[in-house]
Amino acid sequence: MSADAPTVALHLARLADRGAPEGAGLRFVGANEAATWLPWSEIAARAASAAGALAATGVRVGDRVGLLLPTSPGFFDAWFGALWLGAVPLALYPPVRLGRMAAWVDGTTAALRTVGARAVVTDATVGRVTGAVEAALGPSVAWLRVEDLPAGVPRPVHTAAADAPAMVQLSSGTTGAPKATVLSHAAILANAGALLDEIFACNPRGGDPEPGGVSWLPLYHDMGLIGCVLPALLGPGPLTLIPPERFLARPALWLRAISRYRGTVSPAPNFAYAMATERVRDDELDGVDLSCWSLALNGAEPVSARVCAAFVARFSAYGLRPDAIRPVYGLSEMALAVTFPRRGGVRPLCLDRDALAEDRVVPSPDGAPWVGSGEPLPGYRVGILDAKGAPLGPDRLGQVVVDGPSALSGWWGSTKPPRIEGWVHTGDVGFLHDGALFVVGRQRDRIKLRGRHHAPQDLEAAADAVPGVRTGCAAALADVDEDGERLLLFVEVREPRPGLAEAVVEAVRAACGVAPDAVVLLAPGTLPRTSSGKIRRSATLAQWRSGALLPPQDVGTLRLAGVLAGSLFARWQGRARAWLGVGLTHDDATADDPQGKPKP
Repeated sequence: MSADAPTVALHLARLADRGAPEGAGLRFVGANEAATWLPWSEIAARAASAAGALAATGVRVGDRVGLLLPTSPGFFDAWFGALWLGAVPLALYPPVRLGRMAAWVDGTTAALRTVGARAVVTDATVGRVTGAVEAALGPSVAWLRVEDLPAGVPRPVHTAAADAPAMVQLSSGTTGAPKATVLSHAAILANAGALLDEIFACNPRGGDPEPGGVSWLPLYHDMGLIGCVLPALLGPGPLTLIPPERFLARPALWLRAISRYRGTVSPAPNFAYAMATERVRDDELDGVDLSCWSLALNGAEPVSARVCAAFVARFSAYGLRPDAIRPVYGLSEMALAVTFPRRGGVRPLCLDRDALAEDRVVPSPDGAPWVGSGEPLPGYRVGILDAKGAPLGPDRLGQVVVDGPSALSGWWGSTKPPRIEGWVHTGDVGFLHDGALFVVGRQRDRIKLRGRHHAPQDLEAAADAVPGVRTGCAAALADVDEDGERLLLFVEVREPRPGLAEAVVEAVRAACGVAPDAVVLLAPGTLPRTSSGKIRRSATLAQWRSGALLPPQDVGTLRLAGVLAGSLFARWQGRARAWLGVGLTHDDATADDPQGKPKP
């Protein structure tokens, strides 16, 4: 499906002018599952006012606007308002882990400096802890409260070219520092349109139930913003949004919302399916009917056949169909989605583990199960290259490369070409089988011991099965010291107990044929993660080596008071320095370009 307007804001404006169908808009599920509904026409009106408020602070066409906001109507005031004005929004995660405030301050400051942000929008709550970021960026960055945006004087929607930058999103940063990926209007609309075509192919408009989405995914992540919000805009249709922190506290809210609002499509990473299977109680599912859920998309991290099977077994009694589970693959450099399975359900391909360790793909009925991520979307390409860049055929393991209409324009502040010989390099290793993509893992995360490769997620999944280990909280790594190669496994545990490390070693040995040389037991929350929740394996090893792999600080009343006081002091100090004429300014290398394009 192609959008009928070249930009997101123009599409929103035209939709509001001609009138969206009844029941099309955004629903926000809050405390006690109470809901707030905003039709697309109201979202457009609020965007026009927000654009006026942004313009009043000096934001111009092409300027970058940072968003530090939770899932709420205010987020969309700021995001659509920036697009309405012709600015370029960058959604960043708010400080949800007060025990990691120093890391959040450093990461947020670096991201805003990288893109040369001219304004940052927060709310009254988030704004209480942003003082250190404000001081670091200096007086050239305007800080706005989202509560003030609706009071702006409405502006006419900006008309931009389809290839103009629409947004910047950070790559996951799983294996290194996140990069600021620049995406055009054409790119994100093409990807959202391709996803919408797949949704309608499964649930045509006018059917029962009508297509509709439910999501708890963070809006600073491509899967939540591009994968859920934009298809609902293009549809146009309804989307029910749950704040991610509410899902994490009570996963049953996700399934209850799907049932209550008859959601047909709802994506999530693999860990969410595992969490729901383990933590949702029967008494929380009274009256729940999941028969409407036809597209339970599983992506953003390696997909486990065991987790998918357990999820279906757990919730089939509530109407969940086995063919609803559909593993998918994508990356931020392609806006989001690249592959999508034509058929539902998980059909694992069992591979000989020894052959795979030698980079050979050999099907074996007794082998380890691997889950395919579907076929390329129409208009998209997926290739597999060897180490020299030569193409490989089916069932050959190599570098995964992709291309399609949603490829990135580039990285902000970088002259590196987005494509190499026509391909976007993903950094993943995988193979094609019967037209479907199978991803083995990240190139930089693969473990090589004594000449054989091992997929870290296999080792981590084996550790997950040990009682006492927190699901999705393990990191397998190879290390080399004066004694040679060794396999390390870092595991977060609920409560340490005698023999737990030995049990992990035996579980990994039995499942994967290789035994960790050391198992490091960690307190909950210790493993470093990306903003989307992925474990950063290389950062885990680096912090462990330096003695900095420590659990987050307890967030009690005194800690919270300290964070708030520190933020106030940093803000005061920054304003004092600005008044004295020594305020910090942006690096000239990231100064704004009148066209809003990346500068070298």
